Amino acid sequence: MMSSSAPPPASSGAPRPPRPLQRLTARGREEAHRVASPLELFFDLCFVVAVAQAGVQLVHAVAEGHAGTGILDYVMAFYAIWWAWMNFTWFASAYDNDDALYRIVTLVQIAGVLVLAAGISRAFTDHDFRLVWLGYVIMRLAMVWQWLRAAASAGGAERTTALRYAGGVLLCQVGWLGLVLLPEPARPWVFLVMALVELCVPLYAERKRMTSWHPHHIAERYGLFTIIVLGETIAAATVAVKSAVAEHSAPAELLPIAAGGLLIVFAAWWIYFVVPIHGHLRSRRRAFVWGYGHYLVFASAAAVGAGLEVAVEQATGKAHLSTLAASAAVTLPTALFLLTVWALHSRHFKVGLAQQLVLPVTALLVICCTFLGDWAVLAAGLVSAASVATGVVLTARPATRERGPEVASPAG
Repeated sequence: MMSSSAPPPASSGAPRPPRPLQRLTARGREEAHRVASPLELFFDLCFVVAVAQAGVQLVHAVAEGHAGTGILDYVMAFYAIWWAWMNFTWFASAYDNDDALYRIVTLVQIAGVLVLAAGISRAFTDHDFRLVWLGYVIMRLAMVWQWLRAAASAGGAERTTALRYAGGVLLCQVGWLGLVLLPEPARPWVFLVMALVELCVPLYAERKRMTSWHPHHIAERYGLFTIIVLGETIAAATVAVKSAVAEHSAPAELLPIAAGGLLIVFAAWWIYFVVPIHGHLRSRRRAFVWGYGHYLVFASAAAVGAGLEVAVEQATGKAHLSTLAASAAVTLPTALFLLTVWALHSRHFKVGLAQQLVLPVTALLVICCTFLGDWAVLAAGLVSAASVATGVVLTARPATRERGPEVASPAG
């Protein structure tokens, strides 16, 4: 009989602690049963803390009547969060070896996003980006280290790709110093230039050899982050409603906002996950467009939560803006989410003009709901839910008749 203190046999399937150090070599694109790791899930959760901070500051800016500067600051802060998240996600899909050093460097990146999150409020209120810049540098230097590790274990074109990534990311950090050193009027231009340069780094690095990221794993990682962002939207709206009821005892004014917001989030989840997208990502060009385009998906989903908070504050008299402006804070990001999801992958699975028009028409109707006053959010939610029902009806009958039981999704 085996002693209780003896290590489990190799075939037992028991979890093992990570090895302290091993080569960081590429994983296979056709690897079976590839799923998100606990470390990746923890990574996402910590990044959403920063997303929540950006949303809170956007609420304050819009509620105080500073929507223009608030949106600009939100775009800049969210870009830093999203870009660092995205770079790690694609790198991990290709190179995650789960050794102790890999885990430690990933935890350093998490520490960096928490530093960035701590600086978001100062960036919004005082336009002081020093702490945001420091957090971003921590995240990106950790990423440079990961790429150098990959280069040390690779050869030929793969090594060149890894070194291009490391060099490109490192050089970009020098350019981002402009957010700290240059006068405030120049900072939006620094952001615009550097954001475009950062976007060009992967295009340059993978020009000759594409890294071996896993399509199914990437689709799952993006989907999980979308779920977490939508969950943060619900949490933010719930807290806003709870606070408003506790202070004003006005559930009648808040019920349409709460119901409409819930319908919007439910519809957003359904629309995003109605089709499996991983098969669409095997093309390099499609993968880049899809991956980059998710900036708008994530940013708009998070902005819906901020908009719901603004709508609650306006309904209870705490926000210094009109009903029209408060409604637009919900309807415009909702429409942007619908259009972006349609453009990135839903349209590739639609057959015929009627199916193709569902989401664009829904986005237009949601924008029109902006002018319905106190009922705008509820109307937007009902329109979003109706689009889901319409999509199911339009796609179910052709799928049943032409494809039979092999169609796994009503949007086939």
